[in-house]
Amino acid sequence: MNQVESRDKNVRIAGVVENSIVDGPGIRFTIFAQGCPLKCPDCHNPETHDSLGGELVDISELVKQIVKDPLLDGVTFSGGEPFYQSDAFLEIAHKLRASPDFKGNVICYTGYTYDELCVEPNYCGLLEQIDILIDGRFESTLKQLERKNRRFRGSTNQRAIDVKESLRIGKTVEIDL
Repeated sequence: MNQVESRDKNVRIAGVVENSIVDGPGIRFTIFAQGCPLKCPDCHNPETHDSLGGELVDISELVKQIVKDPLLDGVTFSGGEPFYQSDAFLEIAHKLRASPDFKGNVICYTGYTYDELCVEPNYCGLLEQIDILIDGRFESTLKQLERKNRRFRGSTNQRAIDVKESLRIGKTVEIDL
């Protein structure tokens, strides 16, 4: 797994959605990471694959934009692949958690599985800052047409994981959203 370094406290993003209701429960600020080495066939966001695309954004300015909205239920890291820029997304999460104005949770979408991330030392810090992880590559043959019991996931192989509890007990804890 390669990762792009965060330089000068910037993050490369494809864009943001300030008030999303489709990227996790409640009203969310969604950050779409730019760059993804997985390039899943039929990906929902193929324009995010190029690691040189998108734009560089100052992390502190991005965090200010997030915390100024008191109606948010949290922030969602999507992609692209947030773990491709794990240092930058870790810094965003740290700054949000340090802000008294941020009361929400952190959800992260990743094409990797929780087990793949747990064995990568470079990803441990970011994992520790995530509340809910939606893991697994999008698989078009497993595309969900009925979303009643597995909301916020594109294919049935993807899981919603309570990261804090999973790390605490040492095994994957799936949750319903």
